[in-house]
Amino acid sequence: MDMSRVADQGLVLLGCGKMGSAMLAGWLEHGLPTASVWVIDPKPSDWLKAQGVNINTALPENPAVVLVAVKPQMMGEALPAIQALGGGRTLFISVAAGTSIATFEKILGCNTPIVRAMPNTPAAIRQGITAVIGNSHVSDADLSMAEGLLAAIGETVRLEDEVQMDAVTGLSGSGPAYVFHLIETLAAAGEAQGLPHDLAMRLAKATVAGAGALALASDEDPSQLRVNVTSPNGTTQAALEVLMHQQQGFPDLLHRAVKAATDRSKELSRE
Repeated sequence: MDMSRVADQGLVLLGCGKMGSAMLAGWLEHGLPTASVWVIDPKPSDWLKAQGVNINTALPENPAVVLVAVKPQMMGEALPAIQALGGGRTLFISVAAGTSIATFEKILGCNTPIVRAMPNTPAAIRQGITAVIGNSHVSDADLSMAEGLLAAIGETVRLEDEVQMDAVTGLSGSGPAYVFHLIETLAAAGEAQGLPHDLAMRLAKATVAGAGALALASDEDPSQLRVNVTSPNGTTQAALEVLMHQQQGFPDLLHRAVKAATDRSKELSRE
């Protein structure tokens, strides 16, 4: 990623928890100078203190980027620290769930370029995926810069409309928890068939991780990969007849789960 503009003008990171730390580590590894980073965090970690960046000091007048990575419930308390930077050419990027672009525009000024982003927890190991959408003041160069910074924690995708963000939250934002629960229940099912707990859990973790990696690496659609491993009248088919049941299987269950998360995302954005 091209860090020249950010290195020259500076980057302000508001909040350096797990997500902020993962991004900061990626930026520094890609060559962003520590002197070009200002972090605002009420309880800086020992790891952060050891990075050599500016912590809780006076901010540059016109940084290239302000990245907001605080929890939504801390937003009201945290934003006044950067409010004065709004309304200019500083690009604001928010990874705070449930906080709309309109909310930021009210606080920072309607002329402020703002990108809203939704990453997910695999960002902690830089295998996340982040959806982005910008307001009307975000240029192509701004959006490319935002994508470059967010690439430090995984893939990025562009949305066509902010209204899609709730569905993204329901699918990829909350989705890792669904997969973790799949691992839990798959291992428990193995135990019920006589496997020791540790062995069942090891098999479940490796199976889900390996299948995911194969789905990413393969040119074939996941539905075709499923067909490839399903022998007629074999063991996999017997299992899929249960999992693909129209009323009691994965299709109905996951549709309802993603809808519930999407609906809750809509509710939170109105609170």
